Amino acid sequence: MKTVYVCNDTVTGIFSGIYDAWKSKKGESECEIALRGMLDQQLFCDYVEVEETEHKAIAVEALIKKHLGRRAYWDIYHAVLSADQRKGDAVLGTMLAARMIPDSTKIMEHLSHPKVEKVFELSRNVGGEAHSYKGFLRFRELLNGVLYAEIEPKNQILTCLAPHFADRLPVENWMIHDKAHQMFAVHEAGKKWVILWGEEIDETVFEKVSDKEEEYARLWKGFCRTIAIESRTNSRCQLQHLPLRYRGKMTEFNL
Repeated sequence: MKTVYVCNDTVTGIFSGIYDAWKSKKGESECEIALRGMLDQQLFCDYVEVEETEHKAIAVEALIKKHLGRRAYWDIYHAVLSADQRKGDAVLGTMLAARMIPDSTKIMEHLSHPKVEKVFELSRNVGGEAHSYKGFLRFRELLNGVLYAEIEPKNQILTCLAPHFADRLPVENWMIHDKAHQMFAVHEAGKKWVILWGEEIDETVFEKVSDKEEEYARLWKGFCRTIAIESRTNSRCQLQHLPLRYRGKMTEFNL
């Protein structure tokens, strides 16, 4: 009978499920990871609720880095951030497949394996979206001086974006609000960034911007209008470089 490990849709939750599945020493056809709330019930399966702990997640992270290598770890980590509901099972299948080859550090080269191919595709998708938001994300200064940005990504990419902006804005107080997943990346000037979720926050604060922000937004919009050449507008080319879903939170498109 196949055992299905049901876990939360978080890095800690999925790694905890992988920890339990790995510890059971079951084969790929004997175990599976499923996300809570996205479960497709199957016949003749034993469903096990996973206890989510930091200890399990840290142990799995160390296991991957030691036996599969850091390159594979980052592919797996990015895959876990994906919106795909089968991501946990793809990661588990990749790790179990790595156990069957002579050099487990080359597992991501075995793209003929469907689970490995899935992890590779998910990692590329998450990495691509994070890369796009590094260029498309727009901060605005609130009345309290905090730089605030809103995004609505498909994947949980805050942990990909936060290090990038912490490196570029180390002496600023800023936060990035992932409205799709109700999460925040928060950075206090001169300190490390943190991820917050499940917090009740008065979002009306985010609508009140400083006078300086309003002035700079007005100037930026005017600049974008001025440099535009209407006769040379190419909407199809624009869409290739800047899809519509990114434009809602960009200052220059709120003219």
